[in-house]
Amino acid sequence: MTTTTYRMDQMTWPEFAARTDRPVILPIGSTEQHSQHLPMGVDARIAEHISEDLAAALDGTVMPTLCYGYKSKPLSGGGPLFPGTIDLNGVTVINLVHDVLSEIIADGFTKIVVMNGHFENEPFVIEAIDLVTRETGGKATIVESNWWDPLTPDVVEKVFEGLDFPGWALEHAAITETSLMLHYEPQLVHMDRMVYKQKVEPKAYVRYPVRKGDVPDYGGLADATGSSAERGRLIAEGCVSEMVKICAEEFGTER
Repeated sequence: MTTTTYRMDQMTWPEFAARTDRPVILPIGSTEQHSQHLPMGVDARIAEHISEDLAAALDGTVMPTLCYGYKSKPLSGGGPLFPGTIDLNGVTVINLVHDVLSEIIADGFTKIVVMNGHFENEPFVIEAIDLVTRETGGKATIVESNWWDPLTPDVVEKVFEGLDFPGWALEHAAITETSLMLHYEPQLVHMDRMVYKQKVEPKAYVRYPVRKGDVPDYGGLADATGSSAERGRLIAEGCVSEMVKICAEEFGTER
């Protein structure tokens, strides 16, 4: 029986080597608290699932997900205030992404997407991409995006129909991430444990050291009430649809 897979880790090396003309997608996330109703792997899981959907649309290849990321801002994800949050230093993220991209370019891939699911990763991912591009003489075209960046205003409006959109800064373990997990892996979502006590007002600055109480003790920043698999489907399809257009423009790809 022949099974179609877009996952690099399920391919033999000859199968992988035969796909250098196709886009390759590197998902990157984090391992950190996502309140009490979502697993700590949310950022990585969402980036991976969206990457798999994109690979299916492009006939691309998904690389193994990078599951650790840079520290959350103290007044957003809470960073070291919660057990299980595993943070990397910025230079580690740069080196990790740099080395992976360098190897994939050396293997002959020239159409690369980096799909990020953890906001704080982005500056370090961009630095890695810039370094690799300089070192390789621009052999590869590399597109980097957070999964939420391609969403059109129309899609965001539909996702939050009947709900208040708190802004992306507070969408940590809230409507979008919870809905995406309900869409992709509902067995990992525990809505009966969802806690929401107060609206968090984002501060216009960052302060160290991190102090107990900077983030609500349950880990959430906004209300996840109203999350649904249907909203998650709208987000996923909206992201993938726009990313297909972006890849067509940047890579000249056709299915």
